[in-house]
Amino acid sequence: MPLPKLPSKPATILATADYPTAGAARPATKTPAAKKVAAPIIEAAIAEVAKPVRNAATRIKQVAALMVAKPAPAPEPVAAPALAAPVAKAKPATKAKAPAKAKAEAEVKAEAPVAKVTPIKSVKQIEQAHPAKHKPVEVQLKSSASRAADQRGVSKLFVLDTNVLMHDPSSLFRFEEHDVYLPMMTLEELDNHKKGMTEVARNARQVSRTLDALISNTDDDAIEHGIPLSKLGNKDAKGRLFFQTRLQSADLPAGLPVGKADNQILAVVRSLESEQEGRPVVLVSKDINMRIKARALGLPAEDYFNDHVLEDTDLLYSGIVQLPDDFWNKHGKDMESWQESKNGYSSTFYRVTGPFIPSLLVNQFIYLEPKNGETPFYGQVKQINGKTAVLQTLRDFSHTKNNVWGVTARNREQNFALNLLMNPECDFVTLLGQAGTGKTLLALAAGLAQVLETKLYNEIIVTRVTVPVGEDIGFLPGTEEEKMSPWMGAFDDNLEVLNKSDSDGGEWGRAATQDLIRSRIKIKSLNFMRGRTFVNKFLIIDEAQNLTPKQVKTLVTRAGPGTKILCLGNIAQIDTPYLTEGSSGLTYVVDRFKGWSHSGHVTLARGERSRLADHASEVL
Repeated sequence: MPLPKLPSKPATILATADYPTAGAARPATKTPAAKKVAAPIIEAAIAEVAKPVRNAATRIKQVAALMVAKPAPAPEPVAAPALAAPVAKAKPATKAKAPAKAKAEAEVKAEAPVAKVTPIKSVKQIEQAHPAKHKPVEVQLKSSASRAADQRGVSKLFVLDTNVLMHDPSSLFRFEEHDVYLPMMTLEELDNHKKGMTEVARNARQVSRTLDALISNTDDDAIEHGIPLSKLGNKDAKGRLFFQTRLQSADLPAGLPVGKADNQILAVVRSLESEQEGRPVVLVSKDINMRIKARALGLPAEDYFNDHVLEDTDLLYSGIVQLPDDFWNKHGKDMESWQESKNGYSSTFYRVTGPFIPSLLVNQFIYLEPKNGETPFYGQVKQINGKTAVLQTLRDFSHTKNNVWGVTARNREQNFALNLLMNPECDFVTLLGQAGTGKTLLALAAGLAQVLETKLYNEIIVTRVTVPVGEDIGFLPGTEEEKMSPWMGAFDDNLEVLNKSDSDGGEWGRAATQDLIRSRIKIKSLNFMRGRTFVNKFLIIDEAQNLTPKQVKTLVTRAGPGTKILCLGNIAQIDTPYLTEGSSGLTYVVDRFKGWSHSGHVTLARGERSRLADHASEVL
């Protein structure tokens, strides 16, 4: 294909007065009504566009604040659970002799010089083998006008886009002391999306019911001056709700389709900016293009980040921490130790005190792998009280005698995960990791061992969100389980691996057939989970990164007595629209459940599927 020729002479730049002549012929191709636009109106619009965009934050500073906002409260620290009474009783003289050896070892370690070792790579460093590739650019979530208003303590007016309400139906009450404004086009779009059985339709109907409850028994004057958002009992919402009650005109660039909903909302925001002099007006939308258009027009816009757990996913709780090399020197002087036997396994407990303890969380895994030939230490934090903690040694699932349905741990993180999965006191487990780290295989092996061998649970229930990676394949025939079978290919593949290893899986594993295993595994759809209660079930939620925080709450609250719930996923593979790594339901539960004594989390770092899959995960 030949390249285009360069122009023979430089282009001429039109003067401002020539804009109507040059641009009058364009709208004629779209609609005949464009020819009737009066020349003065066009000149006024062009003059308005030609004006330099004024900074909203600068314009706000010139006017006094209308309403002083209270500073946002600091996040409350997670309360450390109190030290249990049985641990305190484990100090009798008869048991004090047993841990004397541990004390002596600690004293010897304290006297011996510590060799300088090379720091071991953390889980975060292993996950970021190629940080230069695919590293998202972190941006400020708040607009400059919003940040300036926070510094000055000015109450803001947030204009909500429709997708914010459909993403979080309770978003009306998430803006604390600030006011909320709903354009008429937002209500129109809510009405268009209320039909159907999807999550979006349910959210739209819930928002409509909430708005109906707010405006009930309200006169016209109250609607004009704002409805208190605390009317329905939401004490945190101290602002007011405003509706668009009249047609508002705004000067938008010529050529923008007036009939498009996004452009009408932008016109409302610009009109409110001119009416609300001295008050920041901020557009809140989860549509990226909508925010880009608003910023291009000089309008403050930001994402709805109330449900964002954290801005940087690298700061997400990993469930694992490496102890410093001098940990036993600083914490082992007054150490106490004892042994307890439970479920046929004997564990050693250590009570240590020191400055590193407050940074730990309950059920967090700790390890110390010295390079000077000493035995590595792998443990789990069981209790924390100030600067004192109780540490428990782990069961070594990497040894063949401790295999779980023929599966042994291949690395440190898998051993941590199996300790959580096989612990009956841990009701909620989350496993994060890239492809090939063994999340599904470990979960299925632990489920089969506790359902068929120890009979701790009645059956395994497997579910996942049905979000396709590519184009949808349409309707599927058959029953609920048959419709879900195409989405369960990962479980079928792992069951084949577990069936091959059933000779090493104990008495049940040797005698079990694939039909017997299948009879104890039920595949359910997420669409029919509401209202159910699972008793003595082993529930596995796969691909949990595609769930919203509300959907995860719906699933986790289905747990009855004796039920264990597992959430598996990779936050780097989100297929649900409007969900990000920071707003995913999986990220949400990992952050909210950390530190609870009956839950645990492990981020699996190393791929064990094959050398090809491991290399592809790093370089592609």
